[in-house]
Amino acid sequence: MTIQDAAKELKLDWHTVKALDKEYMEKQLLQSPVAAPRVIGIDEVSLRKGHTYRIVVSDLERHRPIWFGGKDRSEDSLDMFYGCLGAKKANKIQLAVMDMWKAFSKSTKKNIPHAAILYDKFHVIRHLGEALDKIRKEEYARLSGKDRTYIKGQKYTLLSNRENLALDGRKALKKLLAANKRLNAAYLLKESFGQLWNYQTEGWARKFFDNWKGALKWQKLKPYERFAEMIERHWDGIAAYCRPENKVSLGFVEGLNNKIRVIQRRAYGLRDEEYLRLKILTCMLKEI
Repeated sequence: MTIQDAAKELKLDWHTVKALDKEYMEKQLLQSPVAAPRVIGIDEVSLRKGHTYRIVVSDLERHRPIWFGGKDRSEDSLDMFYGCLGAKKANKIQLAVMDMWKAFSKSTKKNIPHAAILYDKFHVIRHLGEALDKIRKEEYARLSGKDRTYIKGQKYTLLSNRENLALDGRKALKKLLAANKRLNAAYLLKESFGQLWNYQTEGWARKFFDNWKGALKWQKLKPYERFAEMIERHWDGIAAYCRPENKVSLGFVEGLNNKIRVIQRRAYGLRDEEYLRLKILTCMLKEI
């Protein structure tokens, strides 16, 4: 329910309802102090158009956001989190899950050098999806006539997992892949890449990736080649998932991101950043 809906229902002023909501959330936070986390997830939130970012840090074992802040998504901004958490609690962190943004890893290595870094699977797969979409655009620009019509308007179909498509989507995908060998090869490579997170040892994960990379040799898929180079540069933080102590649920950060997007879409006082902070930090807490 939005502030406007609640104000209408309770016959109260909009500002009064918002103030009461803020007071309630502040009490929630007081009753649920942040404990020393062992595993944290670090992500960015876009406040509005124009690349205005804030950082959200979550306790991935307790399944709750524990910090929202910074001035952007820079190293200095993430340093603010570690400063707020304090050295005693920060020393308890054993694993930090993040995307491949350099500022996050630099700050983490500086502030908690003892902790392992794990690059989030969903962000890695997102980069692969972006590479596939570049190949789709290249093919659309290269072709004409009937061959081009198979590609037009099929971005969602191509980037989705087959099992998530409706019957019409699966039929369209089948036609597209049958009509374009380059996109067929790129799609199959994209679908197979997720196996990387199934291996229990780094050696087997490395063998899989080397084979996957080797399959690119004759395909002329430049965006995939650049993606493979990026994986090489970040290999340690991807292979870290093979270790038993790093087997954490990677879906929580993605689920939290979706929840934050819903909060923003409902316009929960977005221009009031403190209100947004409270909404995010309390979105997983029990009601009081």
